[in-house]
Order: sequence, then structure tokens, then C-alpha cells
Amino acid sequence: MSAVDAARAQVVALLGLGEAGSRLAADLVALGVEVRGYDPVPSSAPEGVDQADDPGSAVSGSTIVLVLTTASTALAAAESALPSLGTGAIYADLNTTSPALKHDVAALVDRAGARFADVALLGPVPARGLGTPALASGSGAQAFAEAFGPFGMPVEVVSDRPGDAATLKLLRSVFMKGLAASALESLRAAEAAGHASWVEGEIAAVIGEPLLERLVEGSRRHAVRRLDELEAARELMLELGVEPRIASASAAVLAELAEMTGEVPS
Repeated sequence: MSAVDAARAQVVALLGLGEAGSRLAADLVALGVEVRGYDPVPSSAPEGVDQADDPGSAVSGSTIVLVLTTASTALAAAESALPSLGTGAIYADLNTTSPALKHDVAALVDRAGARFADVALLGPVPARGLGTPALASGSGAQAFAEAFGPFGMPVEVVSDRPGDAATLKLLRSVFMKGLAASALESLRAAEAAGHASWVEGEIAAVIGEPLLERLVEGSRRHAVRRLDELEAARELMLELGVEPRIASASAAVLAELAEMTGEVPS
């Protein structure tokens, strides 16, 4: 059996069918994988996904569980899934959370006899799907990479310790969210001065128009989620003894943006 055929033989449960979860589910279905999904908010699952009424029904019999809920519900998602999680199954938490929270989830999964993968996605999943680069750590990291590599996901295994992948992503987030915050502030000032088009062109000339659009529009659509991510990054930096000046300022920009768009920070 080839690596691709072996990967297709997996039964994947996907907890969280938002933008990212739905895109991954659709990509897996297109490759011939059996996918079961659950989301607490009533929604239309992608075609071909067996939508379950509860997490346990989605997880039962699955060999891999992908979790794309929210950082604030990551622990609760694990607790709801564990009774139905099979021994040796891979439980991959793809949420962007603090390393400490990844440790807590990993402890639950390990006690259930399953393998935990702390997976950090390094790009816009709705746009890239299974082509999104990822970092993985934890007891199930290598197994996750072997399962998803044949699907076209570039997975770098960084260690067998949960939280290491999350740490790397949060350190990267300080720069990426800081870049977004600086672009948003510059464009806002440029608009007030009547020079929005010129400044936008100047920024695009440096970082590229696609990245600029991703930073600006992505921040507007996902201000609360990115604010949570930056708060986790701030906590990590403080633990490392580094003053989070940029992270704090960027968080303030996102908090204001969330308020302007009507989102409510968690």
C-alpha cells in the first residue's frame, strides 16, 4: 500500500467547521478520505462530510482527530472527545494557544492512551487548505506528519514535546501581527490625510499586494481570534523575560478593530 493509499484509509474527525476547518474537511473529502465533522454552531458542513450531532459521535472510530475550535474552548473540546477517543489515535490540536494550554490538553490525551500533536499552521488555511505549512510537536507529531504529508501538507516535526510548535508560532506572530498593525495604522493615518492610495501603493511595493491584503482584510475579519493569539504571545514573552512592546501595541490595535467591527473579545 502506498503512502497516499495508507493516508486515505484514515478516518478523520474534524471538530470545528469554521472557515479553516471546513476548508480542510473539503480538501480531505476531495482526496477520498472519510471525514466526520462537528461544530457547536449549526452550520452546513462541506459536501461529503458526515456531520455529527455531538463531538463523541464524530470522534468515535476515528483514527485522527483535528481540532480547530477556538483557543478558549480547546480544553473543553478535548474533554468532550476523550471518552470516544480510541487507543493510539492521533489527537491534533490545530488551535493557536499558549504552550501551557497545549501541555494541559496533551496530558488529557496521553492519559486516554492516544497520541497528541501540537500543530501550528503557518498560513491562511481558507486559501491554502491542506497546502498550508505546519509545525508539529508532541508524542503524535511524527505520526501526524506521516499521515498528512501524503496529502500535500508540508509538516516540520520540531520535537516530541507539546507546546514547542505553539511557542514557535507565537514568536512568529509577534512579527506578523505587528506588521499588520503597522500597516493598518499607517493606512488609517493616510486616509485621514487624503493620501490612502499613495501610501497603500508604497506599502504594497515593499511587502507585495497579496500580503498587504491578507494582513489588512484578515485582521478585520478575525480581529478577536488574532487578539487572543497576541495575548498568548505577550504572556510567552513575559515568561521569557522580554518586554512585549510591539505585541502589546499590536493587541491594542486589534482590540480597537474588534470593537469597530462589532466583535466582542473573549
